[in-house]
Amino acid sequence: LIPVTAFGLGTWQVKRRKWKLELIENLATRFNAPPQNLPYDLSELNEMEYSSVRVKGRFDHSQELYMGPRSLLVGGDAAGQGGMFSQSSGSQTGYLVITPFHLADRDLTILVNRGWVPAKMKNPEQRKQGQVEGDVELVGLVRLNETRPPFTPKNNANTLLYRDLEQMAEMVGAAPVYLEATESSSVPGGPIGGQTRISLRNEHMSYIIT
Repeated sequence: LIPVTAFGLGTWQVKRRKWKLELIENLATRFNAPPQNLPYDLSELNEMEYSSVRVKGRFDHSQELYMGPRSLLVGGDAAGQGGMFSQSSGSQTGYLVITPFHLADRDLTILVNRGWVPAKMKNPEQRKQGQVEGDVELVGLVRLNETRPPFTPKNNANTLLYRDLEQMAEMVGAAPVYLEATESSSVPGGPIGGQTRISLRNEHMSYIIT
């Protein structure tokens, strides 16, 4: 009975490993593909997580939201069989600045995670230089809803702890569409973009061998 069970578990791990490798490859393809336009049919975004999209419009800085505390992510990302990842500096804590963004090509406001600021710069009065005005064009990664982690309190209006897109959108009168701005969107005195953490590790080979 034990050898048969072990064989069955090994077969399951082989299939699981194949699925994981395909998932990693698909994610890497999306992440590295050239930016595309935000689709008019927003339901298409459900199949576009981590895809790059280009949008043009203007920020409404008067309705900023803050998620954190968070550490600054540095070092970009790396792709390989083990997955893609970002490293955390761990030396500073701060907040992600999420700002309503009214699109120039349609009557729609979305949410843009502009990036990270240190805790002492959370107050926008401390970073007026980075509060860009007028129409801007930026590239961001599509992110979907996030399940509330175990033992994590619910979000409140002052500080968000996780991505509840419907709740966040309702707070500022936007559509539940969320982009994480890339590092190239950073401006002097403003949030540091490129704060997307991607972590997919493939450990199934060790399980199969064991």
